[in-house]
Amino acid sequence: MDWMKKAGVIASVIVVGGAAIHTATDNKTEKSVSQETAAEFVYPFPAQADFAGEAVPLNIIDVHERLDRELMVNANLHASTQLVIKRAYRAFPVIEPILKKYGVPDDFKYLAVIESGLVNAVSPAGARGVWQFMPATGREYDLEINDYVDERYHLEKSTEAACRYLVSAKARLGSWTLAAASYNGGVAGVSRQIDFQQADNYYDLLLTEETSRYVFRILALKEIMSDPLKYNFRLLPSDMYPVIPVRQVEVTSSIPDLAVFAKEQGINYKVLKLHNPWMRDRKLDVKNGKTYTVDIPTEGY
Repeated sequence: MDWMKKAGVIASVIVVGGAAIHTATDNKTEKSVSQETAAEFVYPFPAQADFAGEAVPLNIIDVHERLDRELMVNANLHASTQLVIKRAYRAFPVIEPILKKYGVPDDFKYLAVIESGLVNAVSPAGARGVWQFMPATGREYDLEINDYVDERYHLEKSTEAACRYLVSAKARLGSWTLAAASYNGGVAGVSRQIDFQQADNYYDLLLTEETSRYVFRILALKEIMSDPLKYNFRLLPSDMYPVIPVRQVEVTSSIPDLAVFAKEQGINYKVLKLHNPWMRDRKLDVKNGKTYTVDIPTEGY
């Protein structure tokens, strides 16, 4: 992954930076600490940008300023942005091959970043999981949602559902950028604005505040996470959250007590639920002919 290639050189950059400051002090330069600090935190604006291979028209004044806003906001949300960079090291290896399988551009992994911060978030409206599906939409795209199982919390299955949505939205709206916007504003909502405004380009449409910012937030996180050091995020490979190896157990009959099941697998209830958040109860009801695959970590505990 390109965004991780920079990590290996960060330690040497820090050392070189320290040496430069030391030399400046020895030479009694006139540069003040405040000037050094100001120079260090000047975030570069990209000369060009694209989403899913579709060019962003940065020559348009409001487009330039809207991207600038999201870059400044996310580059200064240090804790939040560092956390998503760390989580991406674990989540992206799951998401990327599924996007590729469905022919969805790799850039859509950053849509998951802005939706949830790569955690199983719960919105006030009831959207859940990394991809933030509402119950009706989740079921429409074949996710099982009931008292015992909620596959909106299943990263692989919810990513597949998101891909099916995005492929359908792109076919209806004509571009990946509009498909991304529809993930926030809905296909019907975006279509209505295209018809009314007689414009079929996201960057030419006047949309709601949230949908107007949506693609720019994706672009900003793509820019920052592709080159964290450029935006002053000095993370080492050892700072990242690693992929935890698991073995998979197929379950074809009901489990009356998941705590007992966890101990039988050599782990505890907490670890079982952490690695299988789609299990929503203390037991698992399995209907005849149904099979669930349960992840059991083999390291880290």
